[in-house]
Amino acid sequence: MFDLPMETAREKKYYRVFRKELLANGFVMLQYSIYYRAVQNRSAGKKFERILKMITPPSGEVRLLYVSEKQFEEMQLLIGKRSQQEEKVGANRLVVI
Repeated sequence: MFDLPMETAREKKYYRVFRKELLANGFVMLQYSIYYRAVQNRSAGKKFERILKMITPPSGEVRLLYVSEKQFEEMQLLIGKRSQQEEKVGANRLVVI
């Protein structure tokens, strides 16, 4: 999981390089700023922990969490209902969101 600043051109470059390195090392995006990678065991995960430490930008936060395959399988996706709120757009237009 990571939260990197993206205000300056340099920070945006760090973000792009970091994300590119995650993908090059077999990480998959689970949702925005959350990537995962399956490994055989914790000692195999230490390899990627070292890689993450090397590619972490100088500012921002990167968090590493080890989760067992069983715990990952039990993850639930909770999705709320879409809003049926109506909004007026312009003088006579109606958009359902």
